[in-house]
Amino acid sequence: MDAMNDETRWLDDTERRAWMSLLAIVLVGFPELERTFRPHGLVHVEYGLLAALSNEDEGLRLSELAAQMNMSQSRLSHRMRKLVDLGYVEVTGDACDGRVSIARVTEAGRRFAEQVSPAHLADVRRLIFDHLDDAQTAALADALGTVADRLGSTCPGAPKGPPAPKARA
Repeated sequence: MDAMNDETRWLDDTERRAWMSLLAIVLVGFPELERTFRPHGLVHVEYGLLAALSNEDEGLRLSELAAQMNMSQSRLSHRMRKLVDLGYVEVTGDACDGRVSIARVTEAGRRFAEQVSPAHLADVRRLIFDHLDDAQTAALADALGTVADRLGSTCPGAPKGPPAPKARA
């Protein structure tokens, strides 16, 4: 297919505004979120690994963790080495299959996550949700959820959001 012969579908004003706003969140918001973890020698993706493992009492296979976080094995290995060196995660062989490695959060890792989570959540609220009303938050969740689901269907292992909470009667 020759791109020169295809008609370019330009963004309309609303699409352009949405795209530029998303870029602002990525380029300005994420570096701002990183400031929470920097004093602890971590970056957001490492905190994400710690958070993902904190939800798994039995730990996770490294291959499953890589898929869940949409990371290559080599990138995961590099990030895990740092978490292991800090004492936040342990990696052991599987008792049933010696070819499999399982990652688990240590008690030090749980304490660290509990210590830094309130600051992280405060940053997320300050940067995003404090500026939105309930209807805007619901619309944002719906729109981003649709995009994330589509990305997940084209990128095996892309992180998916948790299911929406059920309405209370």
